[in-house]
Amino acid sequence: MSDRCVVTINPIDPCSALDGCISDQDGAAILFLGTVRNHNDGREVGHLDYQAYAPMAEATLYEIVAEAHQRWDTGGISVIHRYGRLEIGDISVAIAVASPHRAEAFEASRYIIEELKKRAPIWKREGYLSGESEWLQGSTPVPPSEG
Repeated sequence: MSDRCVVTINPIDPCSALDGCISDQDGAAILFLGTVRNHNDGREVGHLDYQAYAPMAEATLYEIVAEAHQRWDTGGISVIHRYGRLEIGDISVAIAVASPHRAEAFEASRYIIEELKKRAPIWKREGYLSGESEWLQGSTPVPPSEG
């Protein structure tokens, strides 16, 4: 089993998220992609700007992945989150979860994205077609536990 958590300015290759996750013991692999959409709350979005405190974000992602391993029978897990300016259709996050069974892979993937949005020090500003921009409401990240 191999885990990987990366926060990067580079475009995400969705297939690379699966690299190293799947073993001969796994019968399922889930690949979740979060992409930039062209609207939010009735407003036309032109782009997103993500800012991140990468070292803390990666540590937080590894902590979330460890929690997923404790809750479900999973194999390798990969989480890749992008920062910087992203255009409509760009991939902002990729989560790959391998597991012997599909139910655990789905549940672990859902847990990871929900916890990432709550806890990781990654902030999102929407750029609207009107020319305005706005930082979206988020959660105050909690530092990962020492360990």
